[in-house]
Amino acid sequence: MAEPALHPLNWNQHRSAWSLADGVTYLNHGSFGPAPDVVIAARQRWFAELERQPMDFLARRLEPLLDEAAAVLAKFVGCGDDDLVFVPNATTGINIVARSVELAAGDEVLLTDHEYGAVARIWGNVCSKVGARTTLAKLPLPLLNPADVVDAVFARVNERTKVIVVSHIASYTAVVLPIADICRRANERGILTCIDGPHGLVQAPLNLRELGCDYYAASCHKWLCGPIGSGFLYVRGRHKSKMRPAVMSWGQSFSGRPSSWKDEFVWVGTDDPSSYLAVADAVRFIESVGVQEFRRRTHMLAREARNRCAAIARSEPFTPDDPAWYGSMVTIPLPHVARSSAWPGEPHPLQRALWEQHRIETPVCEWQDRLCLRVSCHLYNTPADIDRLCAALEALCPRFAT
Repeated sequence: MAEPALHPLNWNQHRSAWSLADGVTYLNHGSFGPAPDVVIAARQRWFAELERQPMDFLARRLEPLLDEAAAVLAKFVGCGDDDLVFVPNATTGINIVARSVELAAGDEVLLTDHEYGAVARIWGNVCSKVGARTTLAKLPLPLLNPADVVDAVFARVNERTKVIVVSHIASYTAVVLPIADICRRANERGILTCIDGPHGLVQAPLNLRELGCDYYAASCHKWLCGPIGSGFLYVRGRHKSKMRPAVMSWGQSFSGRPSSWKDEFVWVGTDDPSSYLAVADAVRFIESVGVQEFRRRTHMLAREARNRCAAIARSEPFTPDDPAWYGSMVTIPLPHVARSSAWPGEPHPLQRALWEQHRIETPVCEWQDRLCLRVSCHLYNTPADIDRLCAALEALCPRFAT
């Protein structure tokens, strides 16, 4: 299929970096990756080293190796080497924060109505155990002005608000939220901020020192292209001594170095650290392409998908067509596609048809009683992928119409 004039780039330039399944149009990088071959190879090398001499690797070499990998990642996200720890994913990071923040009866944890369901459930569970509660800030739709988003959040703040939990980029709606302004106003009022950032890493600019949040949890296996099972938790200085891991073990160094708040997170039982160590290779891979080049290419594809899919679906997107509002991932409402009585609980019939009939991988999700299609693009995607998606939607949407 010929590349349209709108996209004068060599779109296949980076595709060979991945060993993708034949015959699949993969427009779902935002869920699980995948990682490029160079990162997979790095993980395999680390695991092979571990298995050759486990005692030497785990008891003598692991701590400095993790420090080196953390230093590479810390430089990339703009914080000190001692400000972050590796965790398997953002969900683990949010669990750690929720269990480490000291909540009391009557306290409130404020979330927005764009937050990931698992995150809301985590905080709701913790609050229920101490007599605290979660509250919800409903953001205006469509989202036209970042200041309106910030005002909507702080309209729900009161003297009982202990923590504000907000996504950097919302999972369901793919919207970039104004977290810097939210953190600034929260700091002025002495309210803790916890940023759920699995989609923020690489997709959006991130400098944790400048951001001023108290906690930031991210998954490296998404846009950074780290291995599955790699993520990090950033903790602002004054909170480090209060952090408790999801799994408790010895909590001390095995190599005899001075104690650190990180010890609780390094030694949580015997585990495979190869995913964490390969994160440095993922950073180097993205930097070899160029972060700005990544954003330029993937936003062009996301914009094409947004505009064409919205026209097919006869819908209005949630935000203006502006890179300040969305990056490599976009969500398109499907107002004329019927909901299914067998869903949720299994994939929506439209999602199943996209896969089973067209071998297109992209999720159809429900958000606030709206059915939506989420398209996420990475360096291996091309305009031809968007063409195939649009052709499939044109064929399938009438079959599932309300």
